[in-house]
Amino acid sequence: MVTGLEDTAAVVGRDLSIMGLFEHADIVVKSIMIGLLVASIVCWALIFEKMFRIWRLNREVRVLEDASASGRLAASSRDGLITSVNSAAQVEWTEGARNAASGEVRDRLEQAMRGAMKRELKGIEKGLPFLATLGSAAPFIGLFGTVWGIMNSFTAIAQSKDTSLAVVAPGIAEALFATAVGLAAAIPAVIAYNQFTVALGRASDKIGPALAGLARSLARRGVEANQV
Repeated sequence: MVTGLEDTAAVVGRDLSIMGLFEHADIVVKSIMIGLLVASIVCWALIFEKMFRIWRLNREVRVLEDASASGRLAASSRDGLITSVNSAAQVEWTEGARNAASGEVRDRLEQAMRGAMKRELKGIEKGLPFLATLGSAAPFIGLFGTVWGIMNSFTAIAQSKDTSLAVVAPGIAEALFATAVGLAAAIPAVIAYNQFTVALGRASDKIGPALAGLARSLARRGVEANQV
């Protein structure tokens, strides 16, 4: 009987801080928490990287829109959308587009520049599937840890034959902590994925007309130069 009272006192006096809940959790629940924590760190690294690349993409889109209005695209010294589009147009022009009719030149230049645009956007999209997967799977992974922890808690309760709330609460709290970690990893991933997807879609909608206008201007100016 004394042993039972000592066990109850130990449970009641258990540390219920975040670190305490982690330290007293089952090895399976700990593994799940660690995995979700690592995934969350990768998630935030991707978020900051995509924020920077989309900010830079939006700047380059504005440059393309200005170039479409003026009919001239200045070269860029850094890698990115402007450099890729410029290089694609120059390669297409060098490889024979200059000898075609104006309409064909425009179509070939626009197709080449759109290909460069798609490659750049695909490069920015890398990592987004991870955010989508984490956002959908992390809550269920955390829930698995919770179910596992609750099963262990009920087993310990049955062995101790003490169902008081003070004894039950710490084990349940440790189990529920796994779900909290899963949600903490999933919520930023879902929000970031949706925001980045929308941002890339809007950028693509702006780039398309800008490239069409730029190809039209480059083709007209190039044909006129050849005729001279």
